[in-house]
Amino acid sequence: MPFIPHTEDDVNEMLATIGVSSIENLFEEIPADLRAKALTQVPAAMTEMEVGQLMQQRATQDGQYINFIGAGAYHHHIPAAVWAVVTRGEFYSAYTPYQAEASQGTLQLLYEFQTMMAGLTGMQVSNASLYDGASALSEACLMAVRANRKSQSQKFLLPSTVNPTYCQVTKAIAGNQNLKFETVPFDPKQGTTLVNALKPYENEDITALVIQQPNFFGQLEDVDALTDWAHAKGTMIIAVVNPTSLAILKPPGEWGSGGEGADIVVGDGQPLGVPLASGGPYFGFITTRMEYVRQMPGRIIGRTVDMDGKQGFTLTLQAREQHIRRGKATSNICTNQGLLVTAATIYMAILGAHGLENVAISCQQRTAELIKALTAIDGVKLAFNGPRFHEVVITLNRNVQEVLNTLLKQGIVGGHDISAQYPQLGNALLACATEVRTSEEIASYAKALQQALKG
Repeated sequence: MPFIPHTEDDVNEMLATIGVSSIENLFEEIPADLRAKALTQVPAAMTEMEVGQLMQQRATQDGQYINFIGAGAYHHHIPAAVWAVVTRGEFYSAYTPYQAEASQGTLQLLYEFQTMMAGLTGMQVSNASLYDGASALSEACLMAVRANRKSQSQKFLLPSTVNPTYCQVTKAIAGNQNLKFETVPFDPKQGTTLVNALKPYENEDITALVIQQPNFFGQLEDVDALTDWAHAKGTMIIAVVNPTSLAILKPPGEWGSGGEGADIVVGDGQPLGVPLASGGPYFGFITTRMEYVRQMPGRIIGRTVDMDGKQGFTLTLQAREQHIRRGKATSNICTNQGLLVTAATIYMAILGAHGLENVAISCQQRTAELIKALTAIDGVKLAFNGPRFHEVVITLNRNVQEVLNTLLKQGIVGGHDISAQYPQLGNALLACATEVRTSEEIASYAKALQQALKG
């Protein structure tokens, strides 16, 4: 952001206005022995040019890696216009639009975001963001307890194909609020959750079934069959989705043989215009049916008209503890990741439905190319059959972490080692190819992997 310092005349004018002779006098209430002395360990100030050169050097030290990691962190192309708009002062410095009359631009953008997310997921209403995808799932489980009044068990079925980090966060947050979670095993051939695996729970009171689509392995679940099973016994469906995949996959709002759809949809918006940056930042989203809107955490922006009939935007529903009594609040951890939501809204507006579809199709094509290249190598096998979306699990004949360390020395982030999380798979590696990966990069990865497996 541009920095415009106060001149000496500015400072003197302000001090004169408040009747103080120096800035030091503003701190006279603080005892002298408690004030900081001279900062002798702080180096001399650098010029703007010197700071720029230092930052460039530090950035170069990080290197330029070819990224195939996936597992919830996706490298997509972000049009330059996205962050050119996001970093404008009107958006960059805004946090929460408490004063509607002074925040119409921000409120309208959040309204557009909600509209886009509701349309993308096939649901009726969306909130204006959550902290991240993992905490969004925990919020969805707590919401399901409030919404599914017929269920008294507070028990949830959590397939082992759901992102392990999401599961850990959900159990840490919701599990400590007396919610119970049962792990459902996956089919070793397909890498998906089969309806047969749910049979032990046929006669049990289950509050909700969680379905991730595509799942953590990148495999596509039979969402219609799973949704039908759940709704037939009064169990709610919580969908965890990758928003990019929804450009080509059936939206959760239409899951089920009758199209009755999921009840709550969550996910992480990072693929929508948010760059990878050393583990963050991210933002979560949640959409639902209108009948459950008052159980949804966070805030909702609405469109209305003023006394003169002019269009305006306002905070319609604010159901977190910051706004109402804690006992009445639906959440006390949800936050407004407004800057990232701004990026996602602009990203979706620039790409449009056709552009987002092209991104998803390109991801599919790159993944198919990656699978073909890697499975041609001796010592590499495809872990699962069946359809998938832009991620794949392969098994190696050597320790995965050792192989990844070797690849890293060649500037390649080869994927995510899931051997410890899923020991039944052996030396298992989760790899991802999005639209930014080129045929040359995939070929380089395959060549480097082949050499690493030879030791």
